[in-house]
Amino acid sequence: MYNKGLYNDWVPKPVQLLLIVLLLAVVMPIGGVYTGNISHLVSGTGAMTEYFMWANYATTIGMGACMPVVLRIKMRFKVRNKMVLLLVLLGLLSYVNATTLQPMIFVFTSLLIGFMKMMVTIELFLPLMAMIGNRGMFYGLFYTFVLAMNQVAAYYAADFSLLYNWQQFYIFTSVLCFILALIHWIFMHDKYFALKVPLHYIDWLSILLFISTFMFSAYVYSFGRQQDWLNSKNIINASIAAFVSFALLAIRQLTLKRPYLSFKIFTKNNVQHGLFMLFWLGMFLGTASIQTSFAVGVLGYDQVTNAGLNILMIPGIIVAGIIAVFWFKKEKPLKMYIFSGFAGMIGYAIIMYFSMVLEFSYDNWYLPMFLKGYGMCSLFISVWFYTLDKLEMDEMLAAIGLVLVWRTFLSVGIFSTLYSWFQYRFQVTAVGDLAVYMDGMTVTPQNVAANMKAIQLNAIIIATKKIFGFIIIAGLGVLFYVITHHFGAKRFQYFRFVRVLGGKSVIARRRLRERKKLLEEIKDAAGPVV
Repeated sequence: MYNKGLYNDWVPKPVQLLLIVLLLAVVMPIGGVYTGNISHLVSGTGAMTEYFMWANYATTIGMGACMPVVLRIKMRFKVRNKMVLLLVLLGLLSYVNATTLQPMIFVFTSLLIGFMKMMVTIELFLPLMAMIGNRGMFYGLFYTFVLAMNQVAAYYAADFSLLYNWQQFYIFTSVLCFILALIHWIFMHDKYFALKVPLHYIDWLSILLFISTFMFSAYVYSFGRQQDWLNSKNIINASIAAFVSFALLAIRQLTLKRPYLSFKIFTKNNVQHGLFMLFWLGMFLGTASIQTSFAVGVLGYDQVTNAGLNILMIPGIIVAGIIAVFWFKKEKPLKMYIFSGFAGMIGYAIIMYFSMVLEFSYDNWYLPMFLKGYGMCSLFISVWFYTLDKLEMDEMLAAIGLVLVWRTFLSVGIFSTLYSWFQYRFQVTAVGDLAVYMDGMTVTPQNVAANMKAIQLNAIIIATKKIFGFIIIAGLGVLFYVITHHFGAKRFQYFRFVRVLGGKSVIARRRLRERKKLLEEIKDAAGPVV
């Protein structure tokens, strides 16, 4: 027998919803590393920060690698067996991270955690979609909850590391996974989702090539600055390896009867424009690195206070989610909602540009972080919806892994790398410009040390302010693009005048009603269900 739900029939519906929410709250924020405790990992293991940045990218790469095959894996195993095994494995991997001091183990476990996390997530998508019914409203509720939980997890990872040590949060996460595994062994049904399908149709070599392509790319992003980019043989070799791996991956898809990836959807207009907007979303999300350098390096915040800044985004995230639910319920055009998201991000950048001073107060963070939270959540919902709109299920699953990696890894990684490079160059230039004040008349030998610190802090502020200035200029260009893009609407409309003679007006109205009904049916048939 088959059962498309998750739990036994005797489990009340409110309890089922509660269990799904618990799974989302634990599984979605889980990762190999947490941005809130990277500094504690560095001090605790003695490894370079770049290894943990690499591991952070690896989680997203693992999720993208699993996406094209996740539905086949879902249909191959019984729901309870698969879910319990995955939760146990996630708990074990978190325990491994808690007990190791080798940075490469963090990279490997992060990749596996991302792969397994996506298998769990797909089990939650379908029941929630069935409950909500509207894909846009589902995105509004889902992304609001997940983005808020990610900020909470990053904060408590930093808080646990400060109160106890960095291992404790991994142990806490591991225990939660084991408890959830026990609960779901009791409440989940022991049936297949649908007709059992074989796994031998999965091309594992393509998965390895996919992982190889983006893991080598992540190595370049993470270690590029530390190894001085093209002056390093490791960076050059990793870049070549990433290019060769992607070329082999693309060639292999052309020779397979059942390809792992499909590039057909990238010829569609909405996918191309959606990827373009996701790229510029990465420009705003990449500001997290320069925001951290300002908060920690200039203002002197500790890691818990810095992680608390992300908590300030949660009100903006919630507001964006509420607006999204009503927006999609009323079936309004996406243009102004996407415009408001980019406008919120630009508002954040403008406030930060004019706030780059040593006297910056903690109270001044509330408005920019609210705008950043609103912009991030609204763009995650609306641009993702627009990119995947009007795609068939097979097309979407065959390419969504690439889109996911593009949104969360490639675009953010490119801009984070550019910001770190520009920040270093601008600081060198700023120190040279400020050197005019470093002479015997304005800085006496007794005050050299104190003034050197002030000059260094001002150099960081100048560099960060320049970067935000360029972001604002580019963001205004993105706003102009959004306001002029059609978003699938008809660009031109011709009006036909109907002569009200001899009863022709009645015929015309009937034909218009029939035509409208037909268009609605076609539109409903083309709408995908994730």
